Amino acid sequence: MMTSKIGRGFFRAVALLAATTAITAYAGNTSLLIRNATVHTVTADSTGPMPNTDLLVQDGRIAAIGRNLATPAGVRVVDAAGKAVTPGTFGGLTRVGLEEIGLESTTGDHSHRLGQMRPEFDVTMAFNPESMSLPIHRSNGITFTVLTPGSVSGGSLVAGLGAPVSLDGSLPGGQRAMFVDVGGDANDLSGGSRAAQFMLLRQAVVEARAPNLVMVHDERLLTPSGRQVLLDYLKGAGPFVFDVDRAVDIRRTLQFIKEEKIRGVIRGGAEAWRVADELAAANVPVILDPLDNLPNSFDSLGATLTNAARLRTAGVTVAFSMRSPEVHDAGKVRQAAGNAVSYGLSFADGLAAITRIPAEIFGVADRFGSIAVGRPADLVMWSGDPLEVSSLPELVVTNGQLESLDSRHRALRDRYHERLKQGQAR
Repeated sequence: MMTSKIGRGFFRAVALLAATTAITAYAGNTSLLIRNATVHTVTADSTGPMPNTDLLVQDGRIAAIGRNLATPAGVRVVDAAGKAVTPGTFGGLTRVGLEEIGLESTTGDHSHRLGQMRPEFDVTMAFNPESMSLPIHRSNGITFTVLTPGSVSGGSLVAGLGAPVSLDGSLPGGQRAMFVDVGGDANDLSGGSRAAQFMLLRQAVVEARAPNLVMVHDERLLTPSGRQVLLDYLKGAGPFVFDVDRAVDIRRTLQFIKEEKIRGVIRGGAEAWRVADELAAANVPVILDPLDNLPNSFDSLGATLTNAARLRTAGVTVAFSMRSPEVHDAGKVRQAAGNAVSYGLSFADGLAAITRIPAEIFGVADRFGSIAVGRPADLVMWSGDPLEVSSLPELVVTNGQLESLDSRHRALRDRYHERLKQGQAR
């Protein structure tokens, strides 16, 4: 008991120290000319990387892309020397800004234990734009993520609402998504049976679509506000993101999506390759973890590193996110995309899966995911191959603002590196 109290006190002190660390970014909209870059626009009609290309940003927007662009007065010039410039990357479905440190419960706002289905639970209300994790991930080339509610013991298989967020700390609009857990992992939330999951979901749909069918003395799943929110999503307010892995469960989820005429997205999808043709026919995208390999549960017996490549071959829209929504895992998505490319996915599809595709899925493709004239500048210049884990950002622009690459991690590294040098000098 004593150790537990000391541990909680230590991590609380660390979190408080982090919260007081100032991270400085350059103020105002950026104007700069990046010369001689290899530009990956990642637009839907892109024909591939553009070598020896200049990119002009004026007042925070992409003003021109081409060769030998004129240099406007007062514009900062950066020589890329052939380095890759890509859109800012996607951090996945995460808790960035919703949790500071996992061992301190008071810093986590990503789930509820209300004991009732609450589709109106909206985690964006708890988003902290001053979270210490934002500058850390920004300095690694991540410019947007999707805040994601989670289902926990005492909660509900309908986890609630999440939404895209910019790592400049703003909520850029787009579409909130309804997150739903199904499959073996959700059995504890539904009386111990997958069959009960769809029974509960259909009862919730009936309550939302036809509330008069539920009598006063019936046991209702939803509050009045929950019925209204669910009805809005049944009418198309945003996508339903179903966390599901097993092939047969994905089929049942596709059937539910079709019957209810809703917009669905599969998250997880460890065995999605087994139903690739059905996913393609239903035009349902999959957000998967490319590092899933070998079964870690009975729901993922068919997990394989070739999942993404097989899905793309069948015509399925694929985006990437780490399976874990933990804050620190957001930085692994780019590495995971590189792994998918090494297992048969094309480089273009691998890069799109962490830029344009997730932006399109969540309705923020007008701001994130691609580089085009007239768009707000959201881009990264890399030291090497953007899908190579050893490559690092040398320049990051988020929503037209040139960002500092400083972070608390780098400050601590420099601090102790300096102390090490001083110790060696003695």
